Amino acid sequence: MTTSKIENPRIYPAPIRFGFFFTLFGLLIFSIGAKPEWFNLDRSPVVGFVQIVVFLVGLGIISLGGFIGLTALWGDNERSISADIGLRLVATGYVLTIFTGMADVFGMGTQILPEVPFFGPLQATGVGIGQSMIAIGFLMTIPYGKWKEK
Repeated sequence: MTTSKIENPRIYPAPIRFGFFFTLFGLLIFSIGAKPEWFNLDRSPVVGFVQIVVFLVGLGIISLGGFIGLTALWGDNERSISADIGLRLVATGYVLTIFTGMADVFGMGTQILPEVPFFGPLQATGVGIGQSMIAIGFLMTIPYGKWKEK
């Protein structure tokens, strides 16, 4: 019977753990912004400015925590081109979610200031596309071939 050894390059578990818990904290903030009724914080029937800002900040914390954790998974190894493109895709997706989520505040949405900002279907579609870009970027950053069986 042969035992297979897994090549385990030097990784740093503390940043991986920190990234994981930072991401979970971001998920909590994102959930408070996206679904405040889950926490008995819903004060309005519409999605307003504060709610949009809170879920965008939560998404930013999720993205930063994922960046920290997945970068630490690479350890001392150099990241692949795919991983570098994935990290840039995460950043681009987050910028897209900010600009589409805050379109009314920036004066490009359906309700231009001084009217109350409105999170409409086009903005929700843009935020969804940005979140998809973030997810694809994270999938590209995972070091799939790093631990190979010998």
